[in-house]
Amino acid sequence: MGISDLIASFLQEGLNESDGGVLEIQRSDLAQRFNCVPSQINYVMSTRFSPEHGYIVESRRGGNGYIRITRVRMDRQTLLMHVINSVGDELDLPSARAILSNLVSSGALDEGIGETMLICMGDRALGAVPREARDAVRAEVMKQVLIHQMG
Repeated sequence: MGISDLIASFLQEGLNESDGGVLEIQRSDLAQRFNCVPSQINYVMSTRFSPEHGYIVESRRGGNGYIRITRVRMDRQTLLMHVINSVGDELDLPSARAILSNLVSSGALDEGIGETMLICMGDRALGAVPREARDAVRAEVMKQVLIHQMG
């Protein structure tokens, strides 16, 4: 079992034991407990505790930084809207891949559509777009296709 699995299991146990499906933990305590860098914690949050997996994560950085994980149930429309609103103005390819994987695994997006979107947002498909503009184009493609999927 890798460090990401250990962190995810620890957090999942904490959520299961909490009242109301909410867990709040100090980021520094978590990093110290697992002897890892904060980016490892961020990776676990973005891949295991995303809205697509039924969680909302609030985070505050800094000396007293904390992470609050809330277990929620969202319908497909709400989930897609949350993703659309969270994409922002730029989206790199690894993030696009993670978002699409989470949407497909949650059942919010058909696997074929997810694969097609990933191909359309890949560097090969965006070859005519200057490299410095690809993340902006990728974000807009993601948002527009997901908006269309809501219909």
